[in-house]
Amino acid sequence: MLHKKDDIRGELLDEVFASTELSVSLPKYRMPPNEHLASHAHQLVIDELMLDGNSRQNLATFCQTWLEPEVRAIMAETLDKNMIDKDEYPQTAELEARCVHILADLWNSPEAANTLGTSTTGSSEAAMLGGMALLWNWRARRREAGKPTDKPNLITGPVQVCWHKFARYWDVELREIPMEGDRYIMNADEVIARVDENTIGVVPTLGVTFTGQYEPVHAVNEALDALQEETGLDIPIHVDGASGGFIAPFTVPELVWDFRLPRVKSINASGHKFGLAPLGVGWIVWRDAAELPEELIFDVNYLGGNMPTFALNFSRPGGQIVAQYYNFVRLGREGYRKVHMSCHDTAMYLAEQISQLGHFEIINDGGAESGIPAVSWKLKEGVEHPFNLFDLGDRLRTRGWQVPAYTMPKNREDLPVQRILVRQGFDRDAASLLMDDYRAAIAHFDAHPIVNSMTEEEAGTFHH
Repeated sequence: MLHKKDDIRGELLDEVFASTELSVSLPKYRMPPNEHLASHAHQLVIDELMLDGNSRQNLATFCQTWLEPEVRAIMAETLDKNMIDKDEYPQTAELEARCVHILADLWNSPEAANTLGTSTTGSSEAAMLGGMALLWNWRARRREAGKPTDKPNLITGPVQVCWHKFARYWDVELREIPMEGDRYIMNADEVIARVDENTIGVVPTLGVTFTGQYEPVHAVNEALDALQEETGLDIPIHVDGASGGFIAPFTVPELVWDFRLPRVKSINASGHKFGLAPLGVGWIVWRDAAELPEELIFDVNYLGGNMPTFALNFSRPGGQIVAQYYNFVRLGREGYRKVHMSCHDTAMYLAEQISQLGHFEIINDGGAESGIPAVSWKLKEGVEHPFNLFDLGDRLRTRGWQVPAYTMPKNREDLPVQRILVRQGFDRDAASLLMDDYRAAIAHFDAHPIVNSMTEEEAGTFHH
């Protein structure tokens, strides 16, 4: 026993990389038979993560990758809080409720003090809840009119995969408006051409995934008003504000897209995108309580008290919600405006610099009027290019940058584009360094033209 104690003492005093535990390869797909020192296991895991990309250089993601030290401290202090257990953590539940009312007010709800909404694990879950409310309300109207409920449909522009999931999971026909020529988003005419009595709702996106553009919510609303006058069809709108819901109110407050339009019944947004919160929080707010069917609300007698719940998840962390509330208090409307306008300014700088390279045509310049701080572009037609966008994206990865190149969805699959998301933490200096690497990459291809360019599958770095 004394000899074993000396062995253990020696192991504890070893420099971590001189230890016997790190001198062998541990099993990766089954548990090791014995325990290991915490410091050694920690070093092993951290070293493996070195192979990941640098998230700050990931210009593909919409998600927040820079956080204030105070937010990191909040996350550390709230790791043990289960959001669903409102009886044990009543103040965390209160902060969630405050966030819902803050968002309802931000989105101009006529009943902001009494509205219904909830946090979710992300905008996709929030979108699902919005879609479910549209579906349940449509079914109720159809049953009351004595009509069948077996062929619901939903109209969207080019959408992110969560709406495809919703349509498949709940057996709803997704009438996704395809891109045509230089039109990359929905418009009112395309919406009206697809509406019928089985339409549960229309979903414009405030910040389309592929280009960053805002879809014309106000124009769609007016077209649906005119349709109702002509036909009696009353079609509701759910706005997918995953990104733009946390940007437009601060940067273009005059843009009418939210609850100022009576036809807008619900809005979802992603707190961990331009809401500036850590990964793992989304939000949905309904115009008023009547728009959320009672059948979707469950009263759960569990964990010490009766709790109404209408999220798809149950247990989930509370730290992201607390951090979201911190951001609201910390930044206020003016702080959010400054952050997002700075991102727009950097995006427009990038658009100008990219257009000067001679190879590219800008689709969206990232300005506040056109959409979120996202720059998207394609190769110029009628110009010789010694590379394609997939080659360029692959070359930039040698410097750590992840700049996605991808083909557009239905009817424009022939069009490869590239896109940069400008988020908090990507400043003008970083943008100028990126442009230096763009120029170096193009100079490389000028000297070494690509004979057999990459395909999207071969690039393998990013897919919509």
